[in-house]
Amino acid sequence: MIDNSINAFLVKKAAFLKNKTAVFVKHILYVSILAVLFSACSSDEGGSDKAESDYYFKATLDGRKIDFYTVNFQGGGNDNRFEQIVIGGYEAPFSKAGELAPPSLDFEIWKQGGDITAGTYSTPTDQEMVARYAVQTKDGTILYSTRTADDIFTVKIESISKSGIKGTFSGKVRNLDSGVAIEITEGTFNLPYLDIINP
Repeated sequence: MIDNSINAFLVKKAAFLKNKTAVFVKHILYVSILAVLFSACSSDEGGSDKAESDYYFKATLDGRKIDFYTVNFQGGGNDNRFEQIVIGGYEAPFSKAGELAPPSLDFEIWKQGGDITAGTYSTPTDQEMVARYAVQTKDGTILYSTRTADDIFTVKIESISKSGIKGTFSGKVRNLDSGVAIEITEGTFNLPYLDIINP
C-alpha cells in the first residue's frame, strides 16, 4: 500500500516537473519570437521604414509636387541588354473598379539593336523616346506628350541594371489639340526592376 502511494506521488511529481519544463520551454519560445518580431520592425534613425523609403518616382507638375503610386520600371532586349525601357505611375492610388483611373505620367526610351545605359536621353534628339501625361475623363483621355519638336524632355539615367534604375527627369509635355503644355520639374526616380512601388 505504501509502495502504491509512493509510486503515485512520484508519477504526479514527474508529470508536474514535465509540465513545468514544457511551460518554461514555451515561454522561451514566445520570448524568442517576440524578440525577432521587434527587431524586424525596427526603423532607421529617421524613423522611416528603410525598405519603403528607398524607392520612389516623383516630380513637380506645373508647381504641384507629386509622389506617384503604382509605379513600375520595365524593360528588355536581346543579349541581356536594355533596348527598351518604360517607367510610369499614377498621381493617386488606383480607383475602385468602374471608376476613372487617376492621371498618369510615363516615359519610354527605345534603342532597337542598341543598349540603354547610364547617360542623358532627350527629345526631340532621341526620336525613339516619348513622355506622356494622361488624364482620364468620361469623354475619353486627354493626352499630353512630347510629340512636338519644340518641347524638350530630358531623362538622365545614373544607373540601370536588372536590379533597378535611378535618375532624374524634366521637361514639357503638350496636348496637341489645345496646345496647352505642362511643365515637369524636379523629377527623380529610384526603382527596382519589375516590382510595383507605392510611396
